[in-house]
This record gives sequence, structure tokens and C-alpha cells, in this order.
Amino acid sequence: MFLYGVVNASPDSLNIDSIATTPEAALARAQQLLADGADGIDLGGQGSTDNATVVPWEAEWRRLADIVPALATLGVPISIDSWRPEVTRRALEHGATVINAADGMQSDAMWEVAAEFDVPIVLPFLSGPNPREMSHVEVDPIDALVEFFTARLADADRFGLRHRCVIDPGTGFAPSNWPWEERYLYQKRVYSNLDALRVFELPLYIALPWKETAQHDELLEIVVTQQPEFGRVHYPAKVRAFERRIHG
Repeated sequence: MFLYGVVNASPDSLNIDSIATTPEAALARAQQLLADGADGIDLGGQGSTDNATVVPWEAEWRRLADIVPALATLGVPISIDSWRPEVTRRALEHGATVINAADGMQSDAMWEVAAEFDVPIVLPFLSGPNPREMSHVEVDPIDALVEFFTARLADADRFGLRHRCVIDPGTGFAPSNWPWEERYLYQKRVYSNLDALRVFELPLYIALPWKETAQHDELLEIVVTQQPEFGRVHYPAKVRAFERRIHG
């Protein structure tokens, strides 16, 4: 699995270890992630959780403006994690090489940015317009995922970009106030049925569980067993250890 290690330039990420708000801190974090088994870096400047303050796109970009070119010097793939086309375009102009589309590519503006750059597009499922405005999935999540990606890939076809897309079931996001037990069951259902997404004949990308609980470890093992092509990870050494144990 190709692993993207997480660097957060926003100060309010739930994972404190991932926060790096200066180029020097971001480089140090990225170098440690790569040493621990990551292959690339996923960089974001706007938190998507309930505790994150939403800032204007200009402020989001200010957090990233010096960090993107610094990370680009590492010579590994750098994905920009944003739901704003203004930020995404600037990051790609300054050295990012992958779009991690936190809006689920639900606007033509993001597709227009993607059409300007010959880069992969991580396309996550969302049950709302962005991660901050998610609703509960009331139907079988597998049905919801297939319906969503069928629609988004129809958009991709309009721009001639289906071949660049990577499918993300969006399990790194969840509606606000969704109790963990519900989230756990939802994620277990999705992770145990990733093969249903192979109908699109595109690579899979999973935001890997990182918290230290038995249930999170169970979910991580299910994902690793499914062998998706890509993962987003906070602790790559742990994931590599799971891979060695499961796959040898």
C-alpha cells in the first residue's frame, strides 16, 4: 500500500502529532513519516472536525504558502487536502502533485482546477457539500457509496478526468455528533465490502484508523487485509507492521 503521511498546518487537528505550522516543523514531521514507512505526504491547512475553526480561504493558503514548496523539496508525492479550489490551485502551482478533494469534487470549480493539472484526484465520499456539513447516511452505506461515485464519475467524464480519479469511501469524515459505536459499525461495514467499489475499476484510497483502541485496530486489520492501493496515515510504522503480519 502506498502511504501518504499526514501533515496538518491547521492548529486544531484532532491528532496533535500531525500539527506542523512552520516549514521547519513540517519538514521535520514529513521526514519522520517517510523514515517510518510513508511514501508521500498529505498536507492540509483547514481542519474538518467540529472543533476546527473555519477560516477564509486566504487564511488557509497563508498557512500553506511556505510549507508546500518546502515539502516539495523532498521529491515525493505531495497531496493537497482542501475543499477550496482557490487553495488547491495555488498548492498545485507551488509544488503539490495530488488533489485530495475534501469537497468530494462536488463543484465544477474543483473539476476546472483539476483539468488544469495532470495529477491524480483523490475523490472521497461525502454525505454533504463539505466535511463540516455532513448528514447521517440513512441507507446501506455501500449503496450510498456506489450511487455517489456513479454521479461524481459522470462529472469526471464531462471533464475527461475519470482516469485520474482514486476512490476514497470517505471514512475519515463523519457527521457531527455521530457516536463512536455508530461510526465503528459504519466503518466496519464499509471496510469489509471494499470490493464493491472495484466496480469502478479505479484505485482505492483509505483514511486509515489511527487511535489506539481494540476497535480501531480491528478496523485497520480489515483494511490492510483488503489491500487498497493507497492509505492516508498518521503512524506509518504501525501500518507497515500490520502489513508484515498479515501479508508476510
